Amino acid sequence: MSEVSEDVRFLSVKNLVVEYTIGGEVIQAVNGVSFDLEKGKTLALVGETGAGKTTIAKSILRILPDPPAIVRGGEVLLRGTDLMKLKSSEMRKVRGKTISMIFQDPMTALNPTRRVGDQIREGIKQHNQISSAEAQRRACDMLNLVGIGEDRAADYPHQLSGGMKQRVVIAIALACSPELLLADEPTTALDVTIQAQVMEVIKGLREKLNTSMIMISHDLGVVAGISDYVAVVYAGEIIEYGSLEDLFDRPDHPYTIGLFNSLPSLSKDEDRLSPIPGLPPDPRKLPKGCSFSPRCPFVTEECILDKPKLSEIGPGHITRCFRPGIASRKGEGQ
Repeated sequence: MSEVSEDVRFLSVKNLVVEYTIGGEVIQAVNGVSFDLEKGKTLALVGETGAGKTTIAKSILRILPDPPAIVRGGEVLLRGTDLMKLKSSEMRKVRGKTISMIFQDPMTALNPTRRVGDQIREGIKQHNQISSAEAQRRACDMLNLVGIGEDRAADYPHQLSGGMKQRVVIAIALACSPELLLADEPTTALDVTIQAQVMEVIKGLREKLNTSMIMISHDLGVVAGISDYVAVVYAGEIIEYGSLEDLFDRPDHPYTIGLFNSLPSLSKDEDRLSPIPGLPPDPRKLPKGCSFSPRCPFVTEECILDKPKLSEIGPGHITRCFRPGIASRKGEGQ
């Protein structure tokens, strides 16, 4: 999707389609998602709950529950190798070593019956031909690196605060210096102060290790502080994509503009916010035309009957709309 030349393209997701079958009903979770990611860069996936962001990330790592999830089509190319075609034994070597993931909830990501130092050490030992003592030393180094201290290595998860547990999850994800980090709402369960600290840890380690990252978030403030590119996801599709500056300074799609209008602003004197009306569509019965048409204030008959394709409105700035720029022209922008 982005204008990335072959020599710098690190990750390419092409036409990814994922469905869940539950109770005989088919849930269309991801519908033809494509994007590229350069080495050392960060792409943010933004959208409401249920948009398909986490499913995209888990598809890359191939950890979707099977059943009920089925990858119906698409490629995930890491330096030209399609991860979807790797054997399970080959994929196990990729997870943790080349690609790692920070899960959303540290309470469920950590094993409550094992000491946190052992949980960090396990991945290190799995992917490196080193002694247990060396693995333990590296685990302690990771705890120091994320700001906890190696003296807490013998603690169990219940002995740590929420922020400390999230730092342990980050330490596990980064213990083997992965080339690609998938961060799924890494600060959602934390208070504002701890959020800032955790994000600084992630940014520092990313820069130190030159790690590429996909950040999943609905928090535009978090996205603004860490991302190079932003993809807005709605009903399993990317409906707008561009650089951080494109999306924040020149948002185009009515949904993207609606997200920004839903945020409080210190620079505007407004009595009320302008939330997006309605709810996301039922993924079991998606609209025939544009997935956002039932909620769009600029909907036309064409939007209801036909599905818009992605069109480029600027260098690397892409939107899925029949009437690009209509929302900003109508004074609905920033």
